[in-house]
Amino acid sequence: MPTVNQVLEDEQIAHSVSLEKYKVGVVRRIIALLNRSDADLSAALAAALERLPAESFTVERLELLLDQVRLINTQAYAQVATELQKDLKELAGYEVSWQQALFETVLPDPVLVRFPMASVSAEQAYAAAMSRPFQGRLLRNWATEIAADRMVKVRNAIRTGYLEGKTTDQIIRSIRGTRASGYADGFLERPRKDLAAVVRTAVSHTAATARDEFNKANDEILKAERWVSTLDNKTSPMCRIRDQLQYTVNTHKPIGHKVPWLQGPGKIHWCCRSTSAPVTKSWKELGMNIDEMTPAQRASMDGQVPANTTYSEWLNRQSDARKIEVLGPARYQLLKDGKLELEDFYTPTGEWMTLDQMRARDAAAFAKIAA
Repeated sequence: MPTVNQVLEDEQIAHSVSLEKYKVGVVRRIIALLNRSDADLSAALAAALERLPAESFTVERLELLLDQVRLINTQAYAQVATELQKDLKELAGYEVSWQQALFETVLPDPVLVRFPMASVSAEQAYAAAMSRPFQGRLLRNWATEIAADRMVKVRNAIRTGYLEGKTTDQIIRSIRGTRASGYADGFLERPRKDLAAVVRTAVSHTAATARDEFNKANDEILKAERWVSTLDNKTSPMCRIRDQLQYTVNTHKPIGHKVPWLQGPGKIHWCCRSTSAPVTKSWKELGMNIDEMTPAQRASMDGQVPANTTYSEWLNRQSDARKIEVLGPARYQLLKDGKLELEDFYTPTGEWMTLDQMRARDAAAFAKIAA
């Protein structure tokens, strides 16, 4: 029978897998909002450049003519920020309610009677997430930062285009990209990727902060937080060295080592996939009498941390239903048949590959072999 701490860790890992899938959906919705503004931005650009023939080009005139472009750009990112904040507020509420439900399901009844779970409101968790910076800035400042950076790229592309004698259409295509390439070959693609990284990190930041708030409210039954990294060949060095290390609740001071917590799992670097698992005190450490719990309950509430495990090992001990949920039916079958390892499902940059990407990669590999 698994201990309470083993179940807590297993479920936190499963929850972090679901969170990664949730991030994908949020990124798609937010980028779609930005993409819808690109047509208006391109039209405003065309109108501005038509009023600025090459022979009369000056930086000062360009700045005056870009007012409408600047307005569209600002409005687009303001809408992005508003929609993202709605998602994050809903996530913060769900995260604290999920943490409470997990503890109330896993902890033995005698422990819950003595130490009932303290609730954390969605507003409290969301306010904490919004008040704490990630990667050096508050969330509300990131949208402004990327919007300003996008305008710099637009201005630089226009200046370069005029210097190189390009037509208005050529300049706009260099900025927005071409339809044939799905507009991924223009200068605006970099801000999209920057925004995607901010969205992913904001989701991790919000979930981690909500988890911290819940742990803080219930620190009476906790003795540590354990860093849990997604260990595969794409794990960052910062997360790999911290995997399975323990830290004090609230203050996050190292326990038995000297590696600092820094921003914490999910926040320590862009698009961090790490999470944390709580370590509960044993029934003795909680000051409970032996006759308050059955032998099975005492054994489950022993306060011991689970043995070190990799993500692959964790996945292997999950049910077939959960493996299918994590991997999808096709990947699950490939893994079950021994045709691929878990690491084969990731790109070199640690992104989850689509099946089409995997087929293209394998086809290229086979072509090399046959050559």
